[in-house]
Amino acid sequence: MSISLMRRLGSTPTAINDRRIILPAETSASPRDQVARLRYGVVLMLIVLFSFAREPIAQPSGAEQAAIRAALTKWTADFNARNTQDICSLFSPDLLYDYKGQPERNYRDMCDLLQRSLSDRTTRYTYALAINEILVSGDLAVVRLTWTLGITRNDAPGEAVSREQGMDVFRRQPDGSWKIVRYIAYEVSG
Repeated sequence: MSISLMRRLGSTPTAINDRRIILPAETSASPRDQVARLRYGVVLMLIVLFSFAREPIAQPSGAEQAAIRAALTKWTADFNARNTQDICSLFSPDLLYDYKGQPERNYRDMCDLLQRSLSDRTTRYTYALAINEILVSGDLAVVRLTWTLGITRNDAPGEAVSREQGMDVFRRQPDGSWKIVRYIAYEVSG
């Protein structure tokens, strides 16, 4: 929260154990009491929220996880084989994604980029997939993963390697398949 917004709301920042929290200017409770109340309120809200859920939240499901894993593995094989015909099949037409520092993009942007990259005969791209976690809840799933991209140019020796961590949100489609509807990714060093 910016200082100007805090001033408009009548709050003042107060330092506690080298951390800054925002307290109403007129409060008589100690800062530690306010933090404890906030934690208690959040925990209570989560308990109430999840107690009304019809089915378990993010319960691992073997069949759904296997289907998502298979879809990602197939996409990796299609990408590495330069199979431009099926390369967009992993993504839902309502896809939106963010890649570190780039503007938000959609399904058409993604497919155009993939088609151009895989059709470029001067550069060879390969992906290796590492799935870190799959959480499934009803018709939605979240996958934490790491992609390792290898780039080999015909006019340059060696291979450039990029590691990208990401989080993909899948939605079960009417035909029972799982497709990515949202994702966030960023390059990591090392």
